Amino acid sequence: MSQHVENGSPCRGRVLTLDTMNPNVKRVEYAVRGPIVQRAVQLEKELAEGAQKPFKEVIRANIGDAHAMGQKPITFLRQVLALCCYPELLQDNKFPEDAKNRARCILKACGGQSIGAYSMSQGIECIRQDVACYIEKRDGGIPSNPDNIYLTTGASDAIVTILRILVCGVGCDRTGVMIPIPQYPLYSATLTDLNAVQVHYYLNEEECWSLDVTELRRALTEARQHCSPRVLCAINPGNPTGQVQSRRCIEDVIRFARDEHLFLLADEVYQDNVYADGCEFHSFKKVLFEMGPEFSSTVELASFHSASKCYMGECGFRGGYMEVVNLDPEVKMQLTKLVSVRLCSPVPGQALMDLVANPPRPDEPSYALFVKERSAVLAALAEKAKLTEETFNAIPGITCNPVQGAMYTFPRITIPPKAIAKAEEEGLHPDMFYCMRMLDEEGICLVPGSGFGQRTGTFHFRMTILPPTEKLKVVLERIAAFHQRFTREFS
Repeated sequence: MSQHVENGSPCRGRVLTLDTMNPNVKRVEYAVRGPIVQRAVQLEKELAEGAQKPFKEVIRANIGDAHAMGQKPITFLRQVLALCCYPELLQDNKFPEDAKNRARCILKACGGQSIGAYSMSQGIECIRQDVACYIEKRDGGIPSNPDNIYLTTGASDAIVTILRILVCGVGCDRTGVMIPIPQYPLYSATLTDLNAVQVHYYLNEEECWSLDVTELRRALTEARQHCSPRVLCAINPGNPTGQVQSRRCIEDVIRFARDEHLFLLADEVYQDNVYADGCEFHSFKKVLFEMGPEFSSTVELASFHSASKCYMGECGFRGGYMEVVNLDPEVKMQLTKLVSVRLCSPVPGQALMDLVANPPRPDEPSYALFVKERSAVLAALAEKAKLTEETFNAIPGITCNPVQGAMYTFPRITIPPKAIAKAEEEGLHPDMFYCMRMLDEEGICLVPGSGFGQRTGTFHFRMTILPPTEKLKVVLERIAAFHQRFTREFS
C-alpha cells in the first residue's frame, strides 16, 4: 500500500477500496434495480424540478410492487396488523371481532405480548403451525410438520439462506446450481456472491416457456465437465415468463432430480396468481408425495412462499416461509443455527404470513369483504394478463406468450441490425439500448431481457401487469408507438 507523509504523520490510503473489497460482490448484477431504474429516478427528479419531457410522469413497470402500482391493501390483513402494532385499538368497536381474535392470538405468542419483541429464530411456533395447516389444506391433506417450516424475511432471504447451506467446493468440485433461463436475477446474483457455478437450462419459448427434461439433461451433462451440479431450481408460476408448469412437467422434474441426485428448490411465490384456462397450480410438495414413497422419502426439497405477491402484494413487510422436506437432521440443525445468527425475521412480517395462512373463515364477520377484495384483485390481474398478451401480439415486431400466471410478461422484440450496431457502439446490450431509449422518450421503465438471460440472438423485456387497467392501457399504447418509431428509425 502506498503511503506518504503529511504534516509529519503517515497518510495511508483507505482500508476498503475497489481493489481490496470482496471480488464476488463486484461481479453481482441485479437487473430489476439496475442502471435503468437509476435513470428512472434521475428522470423523476428532473420532472419534479420542472424539466420539460415528452411525458408527465415515469411509469415504473419494472418491478412486481403491487401497492406502489396502486393496488389497495386487503382490509383484514391491515386491520389485524394495526391491532398487533397498537393493542389499545382492541378496545375500539370499529374492528371486527375475528380481526381482534387473530391479533390476540399473535400477541399472546409474542414476548411481553408485543410485536416489537424478538421471536424464536425459526419463527413464532403458533404461526408455523398455522402455515403447516395451510400447506396441508392446499395439498389435499398431505401432512406438513411445523418443525420443517422456517419463517423468513420474504422468500428471497430463505432462498439465499438455503443456497448458502448447499454451496461448497473448489475447482471442478464447486457446486453447480441449475437455474432456468430466463431467470429471476436473485438467483444469478446470489450464486455470483457465493462463488457457485450457474448452470443454465433454457425454457422453451416456442412452447409457452415450458420446461423440458431433455434440456435439463443437456445442461447437466455439459456442467459435469467443469463443476459438481447438486441443486435444481424451478420457478412456478414463472418469473419473468409468466408460465404455469403442468403437473406432468413437475413429475418429470422430480423424477429427474431423484435420478440425478439433485436437491430441489421450488420457488412458488406466485401460487395464487393463475389466470389461463386449463392451467392449475400444483405444488412440488404435493406432486412429490403423490408420486409415492420411492420419491417422497428420498427427494430433498425446499419450497418457498411469500406475502409479497399473489393477492396480498405486501412487499414491504418482508414476510415469507420455507418448508424443507427430507433434510438431513444434522444439516437441519446447521440451518437453524444459520438463521439464528440474524436472530429472527421481522415479526410483523411473520404476523402477516399467519394471516395469509389463516384468513377469515366463512362463519366470521370479515369473510365476505375478504373474499370480495381477494377475488377483485385476482380478477383484475387476469383481465390485465389477457389485455397485455393481445396488445403485444397486435404490434408488428413483438410476440408475446400467454401470461398464464404470476404478474409479468416477457415479450420477444425484433431489434433492427442498425439498432444492434448502434447499441454495440455505445457498449450496451441491444435490449438495454432499446429500454433506455423507451424510458427517455416515453417515460416507461422496463427491464431488458438480458438482465434475466435469453437465448443468443433473441431480445426481450420484462414488464409487470400490475398498473391499474387504464394506466396499463396507456403503457401499452406508448410501448406500441415507441416500437414502431424505433423500428422506422433503424430500418
